[in-house]
Amino acid sequence: MRLAAVPEVSGVLLFTPTPHVDARGFFCRTFDADVMRGAGIEPCAFIQDSTSRSRRGALRGLHTRTGRGESKLVRCSYGAIFDVVVDLRPSSATYLTWKSFRLDGDTQQSIYIPAGCAHGFQALSEVADVSYRIDRAHDPAEDLTIAFDDPELAIPWPLAVSVISDRDRSAPTLAGSRALST
Repeated sequence: MRLAAVPEVSGVLLFTPTPHVDARGFFCRTFDADVMRGAGIEPCAFIQDSTSRSRRGALRGLHTRTGRGESKLVRCSYGAIFDVVVDLRPSSATYLTWKSFRLDGDTQQSIYIPAGCAHGFQALSEVADVSYRIDRAHDPAEDLTIAFDDPELAIPWPLAVSVISDRDRSAPTLAGSRALST
């Protein structure tokens, strides 16, 4: 498994496994505790695994958590997604920058997203399954959603949005979120 730092957003890491391919398909390791430790991440800190399934054009996000935030490891296990990480940590050198990735079931790449960053994605394939490894129990009172179409971020989502939750559709912009938190 190869590890690469993502300079556009401080603390974001990209893990690329080495699939073993043969006539049956492929096999690859998608999580390795030793690689995590080598990257400075305590593998036992992850306490929850979750999966979402989305259809083409569906958009989820931009989601983050207030308080201590949450760190997560995200992977598209089936299909393909346009994945986005936004740095919302005021003390970070990359504050308010974002980076997009194409994650898919063929490469099985994972992205480590540190606490304080927002995350969202859009399904590019007819079906996209996304796996999350999260380091905190979910507390709905700490949920924070930023508008996916915030003009301050200007994220170029690749497809028209086919479906989005009411929560995501009515999310405030970054400016509105800042006003709510003061």
